Amino acid sequence: MFPTEPPFLRIQFYLTASYPCSYLEGLEARSQVAAPAHLIGQAAYGRLIQEGFRRSGHYTYRPHCLGCRRCVPVRIDAAAFRPNRSQKRNLRSNQSLAVGILPLEFSDEHYELYRRYQRARHTGGGMDQDDSEQYAQFLLSSQVDTSLVEFRDAGKLVMVAVVDRIEDGLSAVYTFFDPELEKRGLGTYAVLWQIELARRLDLPHVYLGYWIEESRKMAYKANFRPLQGLIEGRWIELE
Repeated sequence: MFPTEPPFLRIQFYLTASYPCSYLEGLEARSQVAAPAHLIGQAAYGRLIQEGFRRSGHYTYRPHCLGCRRCVPVRIDAAAFRPNRSQKRNLRSNQSLAVGILPLEFSDEHYELYRRYQRARHTGGGMDQDDSEQYAQFLLSSQVDTSLVEFRDAGKLVMVAVVDRIEDGLSAVYTFFDPELEKRGLGTYAVLWQIELARRLDLPHVYLGYWIEESRKMAYKANFRPLQGLIEGRWIELE
């Protein structure tokens, strides 16, 4: 079921061809894509994200795989969230980080960190070969309210998060960090920081994209409670 008010009347949805699943080995995936991209602005994207869509640059999509419903759109209830013991330690160990909120502009420093992150974490996946133009299309192309959030330790850039603001929350688009600092749990800290920002802005949710129970890459999302999932068209709290 999709919104029907203008400009939603002019948005169309189509299915991609099958491609290898990025998360579960041996499976094929398909995506449902919203188009045309120029009609998906702030209001439209806010409604689409509530229906389980997500964006990559100007590309707005959701999984639509035949016979598979493992990808669950998830969001954190920001007001009800309480950090667990591990997350409290994470907050303490990273409290010295200086945070800056920047517009979507290309930075050589950001791009170099992105390249290091991709080479260390996603070798062979294609993104480790992204040139500056591909990087910009992926993370700096947006028709919604998007910010670059940089985290520095004693002046050194250690992490960048791309964050969308929509009507009912924040959406964590993508985060990359210094792979040499993996033990600091910077990715977790970025989510904790976004939860706190959502509270300050009086926004109810932080959207984390998709969660797959069998995927180790996505296991961290289940640690943020209460976590809501979009199941058969309804957002419900996950056990």
